[in-house]
Order: sequence, then structure tokens, then C-alpha cells
Amino acid sequence: MKIPTGVRRSQRGPRAQRATREQAMRRLLEHTRYEVLPTATTEDKVLAAVPTDVAVTVTASPGKGLEATLTLSETLAGHGYAVVPHLAARMVRDHAELVDIRARLRAAGISAVFVPGGDAEPAGDYTDAFSLLEDLATLADPFTHVGIAGYPESHPTIADDLTVQAMWDKRRHATHVVSNLTFDAATIRDWVGRMRLRGITMPLLLGMPGPIDRAKLLTMATKIGVGESTRFLAKHKGTFARLAAPGGFTGERFLRDCATVAAQPTAGIEGLHVFTFNQVAETEAWRQGLLSELP
Repeated sequence: MKIPTGVRRSQRGPRAQRATREQAMRRLLEHTRYEVLPTATTEDKVLAAVPTDVAVTVTASPGKGLEATLTLSETLAGHGYAVVPHLAARMVRDHAELVDIRARLRAAGISAVFVPGGDAEPAGDYTDAFSLLEDLATLADPFTHVGIAGYPESHPTIADDLTVQAMWDKRRHATHVVSNLTFDAATIRDWVGRMRLRGITMPLLLGMPGPIDRAKLLTMATKIGVGESTRFLAKHKGTFARLAAPGGFTGERFLRDCATVAAQPTAGIEGLHVFTFNQVAETEAWRQGLLSELP
């Protein structure tokens, strides 16, 4: 029996959609960077598990100080990694220290930074990311890539409209946006749509967790410090409930659902920013496993 053309076309539709989604997943997984925390064992973990073609970002912890971030960044850069240190604005004292940091990182061959406001009380002149970005833009030998934070879910202290407005204000001094941790693909879809409608066209790196062992995550939270752990949980209400729930969050499903959004050229999602919580080997094994399953 002859199958009507319309039916045949509809049958091909899901296959074509799946192929497009899988292509987007592969592109995102191949353009992934890992966020790590500066601890005594981080260097060894990265060297043992992460290929040098994967960029590594190093967080800035008020408990450990900015020096821990800078030192680990220099060390990893010396091993051949593309490193992105977090320059938390409130942890930088003044313009003079910013000049020193810029010179130090550029001497190490580091050409990219990520500039959040940070959770610490201001150490000096910079009360937010925008004020540091303005100063950073005036320096000679600038960084090639400057990332800023985006908040798909509500910030605990800043209204949603203001976080989008902040991205608009910072766009002159930044090259890309990194989305903060979220577990909901629908939230990503809606947020990206709002951001693009507001005229924010910078490329986006999609923030997502790697494969998280809850016991290890709690241990890491203890190492970070009680105050910072509390702030982290305040930012991500329901995180542990979603991770613990049967049939709850999985990175594979989240990535698959987000790939449908990333496949749209207007979304401008260029890669992944994976929060490893220093479970580096597990995260790289997870990434390679997903890549091996994709056509």
C-alpha cells in the first residue's frame, strides 16, 4: 500500500529532530570546560583525568582567598591547560591590585577570566562585577575572553529583571555569558529567550552539574567552609532534594533537553560550563561516555 507523502514526512520528522539534537549534544560536549575548586589535591586530579584540550576554570573562594585561585591557575597553565581564573570583584582591593593580577596572569599565558561579583564582603573599591569590568577594560594587554554570570533562576538577593539588565550593562566589557547552576531545561529555554529578546547577543556557556555523588558533595561543602556552603545552598534551593528524588535530575536528560534549545542558532549556546565540585575523573568519564554513545 502506498504511504501518503504527508505521513512519510511526519515519520521522518522525529528522526530528523533526534539527529539535530544529537548533533547539538556532541557540539556542546566537545566544547566543554570544567570548573574546579582550589584545594590541595585539585592539581593532581586535573592532571590525572583531564586532557589539555579541555579548559579549566578555577573558582574564587572567600575562605581560601584569591591567592589560591591565582596560584592554581598559574600552575595549571604551566601544564598546558587553557585556564580561566575567577576574579571575584569583591575580593580585589583596588585598581593597583587589579593591575598586578592582570600582569601576573598574562605572564602565565592566561588570556581569559570570569568576573562574578562574588559572595564576600568587599575587600576594597569593587562592590560589584561591573565596577571591576570597567577598570579592567582600561588596562593595556587586555584579556581576550571575559565572561560574566547569568542567572536562569532567581538570584537570592537580586530581582530577575535586574540580573538581565546587569548583563546588558556589562555587555561592552564582556565576550560571553556563563549561566549559573540550574537543573531545569525549561528554565534555560525561557531565560535564553528573554535574554535574546532584550538584545543580549553574547555567546552563552551553559552551566550544569557533572555527575554528583551527594556524599562527596557534602564533604566538599565542608572543605569550602560553612559560610560559603550556606550561601551556595541559599542560591540553589531544592538542589539536594532534586538530586535525591527517585527519577529526579540526571545530567544526560538535562543535556538532551537543553540540546533542543542549543540546536536553534538564535540561542547562541556555544558550549558547557560543568560544575565538577572537584569530582574531575568522574566528570570526564561521564563526558567521554556520552560522546561514545552519540553518532
